[in-house]
Amino acid sequence: MNKFLLSVHVLAAIIFIGPVTVAASMFPPIARRELAADQPQTAVLGVLHRISTVYAIGGIAVPVFGIAVGAGLGVLGEVWLVISMVLTAVAAGVLVVAVLPVQAEVIAAAGQDQETRAALLPRARKLSMTTGIFGLLWATVTVLMIVRPGSTTGV
Repeated sequence: MNKFLLSVHVLAAIIFIGPVTVAASMFPPIARRELAADQPQTAVLGVLHRISTVYAIGGIAVPVFGIAVGAGLGVLGEVWLVISMVLTAVAAGVLVVAVLPVQAEVIAAAGQDQETRAALLPRARKLSMTTGIFGLLWATVTVLMIVRPGSTTGV
């Protein structure tokens, strides 16, 4: 059963977290370009925001199955796993609180006048840093899952 749960956990991470990370990181440069344009186009931004939102919901499967695997292996109290779970929660918080709302604001502002769009440019620039932090958090979790400090497997 643990092998099945681990397989679902890894597949969910690849299928959901990967696209969210890529879409979220692609959004800021396109947003800056469109906010500065005379006639911004929001189709690409809309698609990237939709990917970020829908795949984030699917991404809930990653920690759910991860906890199930950890419980099955009896390692829920291991430091590396606790740190991974905390970083996963922080990454989810960054996405829900700092990335998705700003994406929605940018899309809404793109249809407004030049002054409104220009006022949102600093937030679009900051979004690059925020999505970078989001990606870095997931990279750290991935490394912890592979290296597993203190693991008894000897790998």
